[in-house]
Amino acid sequence: MFHDTLFLNNDCYWVMEVCTMGVFKNIFIALSNNKYLNDAAKQVGPRMGANKVVAGNTIPQLIETIEYLNENKISVTVDNLGEFVTTEKESQKAKEEILEIMEAINQYNVDAHMSVKLSLLGSNFDLDLAYQNLREILLKANEYDNMHINIDTEKYDSLQQIVEVLDKLKGEFKNVGTVIQGYLYDAEKLIDKYPNLRLRLVKGAYKEDETIAYQTKEDIDANYIKIIEKRLLNAKNFTSVATHDHEIISHVKQFMKENHIEKDQMEFQMLYGFRSDLAQSIANEGYHFTVYVPYGDDWFAYFMRRLAERPQNLSLAVKEFATPETLKKAGLFSAIVLGSASILGLISKYIRK
Repeated sequence: MFHDTLFLNNDCYWVMEVCTMGVFKNIFIALSNNKYLNDAAKQVGPRMGANKVVAGNTIPQLIETIEYLNENKISVTVDNLGEFVTTEKESQKAKEEILEIMEAINQYNVDAHMSVKLSLLGSNFDLDLAYQNLREILLKANEYDNMHINIDTEKYDSLQQIVEVLDKLKGEFKNVGTVIQGYLYDAEKLIDKYPNLRLRLVKGAYKEDETIAYQTKEDIDANYIKIIEKRLLNAKNFTSVATHDHEIISHVKQFMKENHIEKDQMEFQMLYGFRSDLAQSIANEGYHFTVYVPYGDDWFAYFMRRLAERPQNLSLAVKEFATPETLKKAGLFSAIVLGSASILGLISKYIRK
């Protein structure tokens, strides 16, 4: 059996250094798609210090987090977490939760907006239902001073659904936008398609086939920088550059300076709980800055995808997430610790080959 302090010893850091990005990504994506672990994590997550990466599971906890970030010159986009929605009842429940969050944002007059996944609203089994749910959310957002509603990215096989729904909504609503994943071959085409919409640009968080997406870090970074530059030069609406990569952030700053692009045309974004010091320093430089804040019990799949997106986040998680206190509280019986142990076990087998 693994010891509670497994994550903190030198072997863990050695394993992280020698394993390839591809191995990590495959493992974390597989874990994110495991319904059993997701269900188990709803019970043990808070005991593992999940509040380091998720802003609680009550409205007061969420508002407290938003207010704290706002006080530090940082805006917020809220993601109401949810996975494996398979019924109309579940999609309606998710919609009502989102509307409740929006009402609280308006009531407490905090600087925040919503990020919404179509799958949470029912797109996996009824696209029209998801469209109607999202339209209801947008109508309510109009009552709240045109609060921005961002359609979050998902796996590539859902991209056409997102485009279809977005194309139906963008004529009626001016406060809707979406996310473009830089590792997709289609990324530049999507940038060209939506110059008038607010867009968030990310590298990409899902495992996609080589016929669909770039596979190496070098190729992904190159295409990501390419679409950022093109977007900043040609966009007619606000742009969010979402990355923890300090080299890309520095590149974007220099590109803006050389091309006389005003700071008001864009913002940087990062995930709640990661690289907080860097986020604050960028905000202090006068750039608009938004933190992506997940909310709710359904945190496990979200967290695994973050690790898949950038394996370096694992070291950040070890430092900021898996402290001795939280590991001790979670115990060896939690599905999350077992899942994490499985990660290291699989990696060790890979290294011994």
